[in-house]
Amino acid sequence: MKINYIILRLIRHFLPDSLTHTLLAHNWVIRAGSETNTPALAVNRYRALLEQNGQTLAGKRVMVFGYGGSFAVGCGLLKAGAAHVILCDKYARPDDARNRSLLEEYQDYVVESQGQIKPDTRFITVLTEDVLHLAEQGSLPPVDLVLSTHVFEHLVEVDAITQALAALTTPGGYHLHYIDLRDHFFRYPFEMVTFSDQIWRRWLNPGSNLNRYRVKDYRQVFQKYFQQVDITILERDRPAFERARSRICPEFLSGEPEIDAATQILILAKN
Repeated sequence: MKINYIILRLIRHFLPDSLTHTLLAHNWVIRAGSETNTPALAVNRYRALLEQNGQTLAGKRVMVFGYGGSFAVGCGLLKAGAAHVILCDKYARPDDARNRSLLEEYQDYVVESQGQIKPDTRFITVLTEDVLHLAEQGSLPPVDLVLSTHVFEHLVEVDAITQALAALTTPGGYHLHYIDLRDHFFRYPFEMVTFSDQIWRRWLNPGSNLNRYRVKDYRQVFQKYFQQVDITILERDRPAFERARSRICPEFLSGEPEIDAATQILILAKN
C-alpha cells in the first residue's frame, strides 16, 4: 500500500470546494487545464487537428465544453475564424484577473462593464447551465463543433452528457475530445483503478471526480450516439501499467495491454 498516495487522496477527497477554487485560481498544488494556462497552444492544437481531418473553424458555431473560467480560448477560436463560441462550464467561475489581460489583444471580443471583464455577446456566449438541461429544453441553437480538453475524465454522467452534447450538435457536426486516463496523482497513473468502486467513491475520489473510465468504456458510450468514432491513443505507460497490473480490478482490463496501458487519448466523433 502506498501510504503517501492514500494520505493525499484522503485530503483531496475531503478538501472543501471553496479551498479547491482558491488553489485553482492561483495554480497552487491544483493546476487549471490547458484552456486556462496555455490557451494559444490549445487553440492551435484544435485547429491543426481539425485541418488534418478536413474540418475548419471558419464560420462555425463552436462549443468549448469545460472552458475553465478564462475567455482566452474562446477569443483565440474567434481569431482563428470561428463565427461564435459558446463557453460552457457549470462549475468554473469567470476568472476576472485572467480575462482582464485579454482586453488589449482581444478588444473586439471582450469588454469592461461595471468593473468586470465580460464577453461581447455577439461573439461569445458563456453558459453555466447543465448541458443535460440545455439539451432537454432545446433552447440553444445547435453547434457545429464541440471541443474539450481533459474534461471527460471528470464527468459523473458520461453517457447522459455525451448524448446531450450529440443532441446539441448539427447534423454533420464534429466532436474533438482530449481525455486524460491517468490517476491525477500522476506519479502512480494506474493506482486509482486498483480500488473497488465502494472504497474509491467513499474515501479516495477527489472532489473534482475521476470517473476511471477506460478506452473500452469511452468507445462504448460514443458509439451509442455517433456513427463515426475514432479513438487514438496519444500516450501509454506500459512500465507503470505492468507494475500495477496484478492489483488492477478486472473491470478495468480489456485483455489488451497496449490498450489498457493508455494514459492519454483523443476522440474524434461525428454523424
